[in-house]
Amino acid sequence: MWAQSSRRDLALAALLLIALVALPYIFPHPAMRDFIIYVIAYGLLAMSLNLLVGFTGLVSFGHAAYFASGAYIFGLLMQSGEVSIPVAMLATVGGTALLALVIGAICVRLHEIYFAFLTLAFQMFIHSVILTWVSLTGGDQGLMGGIPRPPFLGIDLGNSMTLYMFCVVLFVICLVIMRQIVQSPFGYTLRMIRDNPRRANFLGVNVVAMKLAIFVIAGAIASVGGIVMALFVSGAYPEFAFWTTSGEAIFMIMLGGTQLFLGPLVGAILLQTLNHFVTIYTEHHGLVLGIVILIFVLGLRRGLADYVYELIQSRKAAAAEPKPRAEPAQATFTDETRLADKGANT
Repeated sequence: MWAQSSRRDLALAALLLIALVALPYIFPHPAMRDFIIYVIAYGLLAMSLNLLVGFTGLVSFGHAAYFASGAYIFGLLMQSGEVSIPVAMLATVGGTALLALVIGAICVRLHEIYFAFLTLAFQMFIHSVILTWVSLTGGDQGLMGGIPRPPFLGIDLGNSMTLYMFCVVLFVICLVIMRQIVQSPFGYTLRMIRDNPRRANFLGVNVVAMKLAIFVIAGAIASVGGIVMALFVSGAYPEFAFWTTSGEAIFMIMLGGTQLFLGPLVGAILLQTLNHFVTIYTEHHGLVLGIVILIFVLGLRRGLADYVYELIQSRKAAAAEPKPRAEPAQATFTDETRLADKGANT
């Protein structure tokens, strides 16, 4: 069953890859490519956060720390000029996973609001380190001098189209990895921990180890989003590690939904689209975004993708229900009288 589901997911991922590769040829405007790369970076941040929020029940307010970690470690390695892009990426993901392991080992032992605020505290600590360690990080100016993109294996990321294709391939690979995690026995164990951690512990599940494992995986995937953003903007900035970046990721989850795998990606597209158009027409974009989020929260009481999915499922269930059989019509008084008269005449 799992193998069949994996084959279906791989086929869907291949279709998504083809669609994303074909999109710039259908809409050749460079702004479209830039928008998709932006959505890819923040979509990976939101979807990796949903591995904690939606599938494990761990609401982290400090997830952007790993997004920033990915951008800064990758940028510093590339500025050193001693490693190629693939080696820098592997080292970045490994370094961020190690950082998440250290922070997660402390945080996952706590529950609910204590977990949320401790993750936020670690994020603000990392933000302070970025601001104060000016000789390494550039302080509030970010990494200065840009991030070199030397060609590797015949791939030149200095070309904007090649960079777009590279980011798309990275994105689809991360989607496949996250999907396999969610659909695996490990993923279902995470859901059981979310729904009832005491029962999971009673059944022999090491709850702390499971939470720590998904915390590290989510941090590593968020770092890939940071790498994509660093490549795109050719830099790394302290805003990546500020608490508002984690807040944006939570908004994306609220807009898209937590129950569907692609829900946070829908939220990322919605939020980036709103940001783009609202900032064109008004300076009060924060007020408009707040109203939109309130409409979703109070009106739909769930994310858009979750709402549409549940609506479709309920209509399918209603259509599949057997219709009640029509009862045979009871003879009326007039019919009975007519039959009695006919029998008497006979």
